[in-house]
Amino acid sequence: MCGICGIYSKERVDEEVVIRMNNNLVHRGPDGEGYYYSNNVGFGHRRLRIIDLDTGDQPIYNEDQSISIVFNGEIYNYKELSDKLIALGHKLTTKSDTETIVLLYEEYGLECVRQLNGMFAFAIWDKKKQRLLVARDRLGVKPLVYSKTHKEFLFASELRSLLASKKIETVVDDEAIAEYLTLGYIAAPKTIYKNVMKLEPGHLLLVENGGQKLTLRRYW
Repeated sequence: MCGICGIYSKERVDEEVVIRMNNNLVHRGPDGEGYYYSNNVGFGHRRLRIIDLDTGDQPIYNEDQSISIVFNGEIYNYKELSDKLIALGHKLTTKSDTETIVLLYEEYGLECVRQLNGMFAFAIWDKKKQRLLVARDRLGVKPLVYSKTHKEFLFASELRSLLASKKIETVVDDEAIAEYLTLGYIAAPKTIYKNVMKLEPGHLLLVENGGQKLTLRRYW
């Protein structure tokens, strides 16, 4: 289990906010932390070391570092994918499953998710195209929540991380409360708050224009 969080903003990202969000995920990843910042984008990652203990720290990048990823989960077919990527001319610098995702994105764009066999939630920043991709596995084993304000898009593995940003207006969703009392849980895409959503299983979300344009797509 790992933890991911991040912000894509119309303005420069406050690094302290990302650190605060990431600190609220330490229980998901006690073995290490990592950050990525590029003007209006910031990622945080908390790591539980399972695969590639020595070189698998995140964020991880493609060869020219124009694409970066933070990832929570496990890709079961990553060795086969690694062989495929090497045959296509890529030079992998780690033995981690995470690197295969970022290189698959470089090759296949949004269609990369269709080749992944596993449980995952990840965020990819494409610096050249100035777009953010967040995705969740087919059955929703790994969690991902997000929120959009008038200035930024925020995502995290857990609600507590989003709230730590102090940028989320906590307006309780009465329908979600009723659903919880009836069913014992709140079904995606709702959460207890009106302006916080769960990314549904088998879906990806493309975020553009400083976090203001969101395109939701079901891939499975």
